[in-house]
Amino acid sequence: MASACVPAAPAQPALPSGPAVFKTIPYTFILPEILCGTLVWILVAATSVSFPLLQGWVMYVSLSSCLISLLLLISYVFGLHKNSENWKVLDSLYHGATAILYMSAAVLQANATIRSEPGPHSPLHYQLNSAASFFAFITTFLYILHAFSIYYQ
Repeated sequence: MASACVPAAPAQPALPSGPAVFKTIPYTFILPEILCGTLVWILVAATSVSFPLLQGWVMYVSLSSCLISLLLLISYVFGLHKNSENWKVLDSLYHGATAILYMSAAVLQANATIRSEPGPHSPLHYQLNSAASFFAFITTFLYILHAFSIYYQ
């Protein structure tokens, strides 16, 4: 009689901790997300905020996302996740939701940039708003990449 071999379940890859966080996809996206989000925050803060409602949302999203991503990075570096599968779900949900929020912030920042077209007295503010819009869309793309790569991993 032939014995039936039950195939072993594929082992889930361990969550990285320590310096491996900076070498493992999708966790390598966290540091660029923080850096680009910080640039958005600084560039919007450097302009004369002509549209407080629009740019206030951009500031809120960029600052809160930057801080939460920094806490997430610190928790991965120090291994606070203890290789729990719940951290993958948390990470995926956080980055997916943040990608949606960042997309709304990027669109609002682009709107504020278009509405503050360059004039003879304020070309610098237009350039700062343009750079903030550019980095807001780059940051959105990074959050989307992170969310999908966690989902498909």
